[in-house]
Amino acid sequence: MKVLVLGGYGAVGRHVVAVLRDAGDTAYTAGRNPARADRVVDLRQGGLAPAALKGIDVVVNAAGVERPHLVTQATDAGAAFVDMTASTAYVHAVEAMSPAGPVLLSVGLAPGLTTLLATAAYADAPGPVDIALVLGAGEKHGPAATAWTYDLIGRHFPDTEGGPPLRNYTRGRAFELPGLGKRRLYRTDFSDQHTLTRDLGAPVRTYFGLDSRAATAALALLTRVPGGSRAPRGLHVPGSDRWVAYARSASGRAHWAEGRSQSLATALVTVAAVRRTVSLGAGVHHLTKVLALEEAAAEEGITLHIPATR
Repeated sequence: MKVLVLGGYGAVGRHVVAVLRDAGDTAYTAGRNPARADRVVDLRQGGLAPAALKGIDVVVNAAGVERPHLVTQATDAGAAFVDMTASTAYVHAVEAMSPAGPVLLSVGLAPGLTTLLATAAYADAPGPVDIALVLGAGEKHGPAATAWTYDLIGRHFPDTEGGPPLRNYTRGRAFELPGLGKRRLYRTDFSDQHTLTRDLGAPVRTYFGLDSRAATAALALLTRVPGGSRAPRGLHVPGSDRWVAYARSASGRAHWAEGRSQSLATALVTVAAVRRTVSLGAGVHHLTKVLALEEAAAEEGITLHIPATR
C-alpha cells in the first residue's frame, strides 16, 4: 500500500509510519515542516492538494485536525480515509456525508480498541456496558491529544442513558482495575459511547482517568472551575506510560487490554484497520464492522485479556 499519514512525524503518526514501513508498505509523512515531511501539507491552508494525494491508497488522519472537507478531498482523489478522532461532533458530521470512497472511523485506542472491547462485553451479556480507560500521565502526548483533553474541561455532552447533559470529568465511579487496583474515574465524552449506544441499543458509558491519581483529581476539580480549560499545559505530571482499557458487561464480567505507550497502541490498531479499509465500499464505516477484537490486538504491544467461556 501507499499511505499518506497526516501528522506523520507526530506522537502517533510516527509510530503509524514506522509500523507500515517495517511491514514493507510505503508510508509518506505529511506536515508543514519541509525538513520532516515527505509531502508538505499545510492543513490550515485549504487542506490536501492533488499533488499530495497522487498515487495514495489510504490517507490516515493522525494530525488531530477535524475538518470534513479533508474526507471529501481524499476520497474524491480515489483514496480511502482513516480517522482516529475521539470527538463526538466531528464523528456525527462525517457520518452525515456521502463520500466517494471508504471512510473508517472509531480507529485507535479510544475509540477503537475500547469500542471492540465494549462490543465483546455486550455480546457476552447484553445490557449496559461501562468502559474504563486509564492512560499514562508520564507519556509525552502530542499537542492535539493534550488540547482535546483540556478542551473538554467544563463542557457538557449528551447522557447516553437519556438524562440531562453531563459535564466532562464528573460523575465519578470506582473501578477495580487489574494491575492498578481501585481507581476513581470520571465520565468523559469519547465518541464511541454514543456510537455504541445507538448501534447496540443499550447504554454505554465511558469513564476516564490517568494513572496519576493526582492528575485525575485535577481534571475533576478544573472542570468545575470557570475558565478551567485555560489552565497551564505541558506541566510535568508524575506517572508512567502504561494504559489499561476495560469494558464491563451487565453481568460484571470484563474484557480488557493493557500495554505501554498509548501512542504505539493507537498506531498498531490503526495500521490493522488501514489494511482492511482498502477493501471496503464507498461510505462511512466504523471499526466494529471491519475488524475483530483479536485482530486489533494481534501485534506485540497490546495484551488482551478475555474471560473464559462459561
